[in-house]
Amino acid sequence: MYKAVIFDFDGTLCDTGEGIFKSARYALESFGYEVPEDENLSYFIGPPLLVTFQERFNTSVTEAEELVKKYRERYTNEGLYECELYDGIVDMIASLKKDGIKLAIASSKPTIYIEQLLDKFSIAGYFDSVCGVDFAVDCEPKQSIVARCLEELGVEGKEAIVVGDRSYDIEGASACEADSVGVMWGYGSKFEFIESGATYIAEKLGDIESIALGLYERTEEVQGIYSGRILTVHKDEVTLCNGNTATRECVDHPGGVAVIGITDEDEILLVRQFRYPYKETIYEIPAGKVEKGEDPFDTGVREFKEECGAVADEYFSLGEIYPSPGYTSEVIRLWGATGIHFEEQELDEDEFLEVKKFKLDVIVDKIMNGEIKDAKTVAAVFKLKEKLSKK
Repeated sequence: MYKAVIFDFDGTLCDTGEGIFKSARYALESFGYEVPEDENLSYFIGPPLLVTFQERFNTSVTEAEELVKKYRERYTNEGLYECELYDGIVDMIASLKKDGIKLAIASSKPTIYIEQLLDKFSIAGYFDSVCGVDFAVDCEPKQSIVARCLEELGVEGKEAIVVGDRSYDIEGASACEADSVGVMWGYGSKFEFIESGATYIAEKLGDIESIALGLYERTEEVQGIYSGRILTVHKDEVTLCNGNTATRECVDHPGGVAVIGITDEDEILLVRQFRYPYKETIYEIPAGKVEKGEDPFDTGVREFKEECGAVADEYFSLGEIYPSPGYTSEVIRLWGATGIHFEEQELDEDEFLEVKKFKLDVIVDKIMNGEIKDAKTVAAVFKLKEKLSKK
């Protein structure tokens, strides 16, 4: 487990691209540079502005300084606020704080800008240290910024991980003997992270907490075993948090949706059908798999109609469940439904089932005495019961 997580800001916590690109274009055009409208200016994310203007546009130090001033003329008043936190960032940093991990920011962005945006998004309180640059010395190497963060946090490099979206973040971490994480939702690439020696590459936000806690398993090799109409089976070689290797057998599933419907008579709709893997006829709420390219909500509406002949006036989310995380990637989205009226069922040719209606308390009794064992049904029933109790 690491004691601290040090984040880059632009492209890691916050998608600041729009304001940066518009301000860079404003500065360049003010000095007579032609910048095609379709040119990708993502190289402005990461390194100090002074360096980017010199390296990308072959300017002198003096002209680069003037370009930086012109850039900030627009950015300070307008571009700064043309940004948004990436989805899930607040939950992620809040969870890290609950884990007792120190949080910091190490960015080539001026500190005053970072602090203004932290206040804008009401997340300043999560960070124990914020290290940016000042306007007088805005070409500070990332290594130096990370080192300041480590000192302010009171931790050594080996006790922290640096999270960023560009090679500058990875190299700055390495120079301070800290591990690093390259994130795939920013402006860098997997090749860039591999080339710069990132310790980890994060595909999704949840990976950061797993890495920080020392629980992450890095995939090294994937061997396909079977690919069917619905399922794909593969055997993976992974590296564990302690450096050892292990084998994981995994079943990929497109995911499913289940709907628990409540009639005007306060009865719950269940379907009873034979489930071949268990060689048993069971009760469960109507459900089905998500077709390729289909919105999961549409899947639920479709399956509710096909299996029960039911159409609802209102649907509400009951969240998601992982039915068997030890071996499958399947995610089941749960929905509740009210205002139900009935039409014709539309069962598949190989689908045989009967629709049953029970009061909620009766279904709870069936769950508790073992008559109902289906995991998605158990989860949906108790989620619904809890929701109704709070009305």
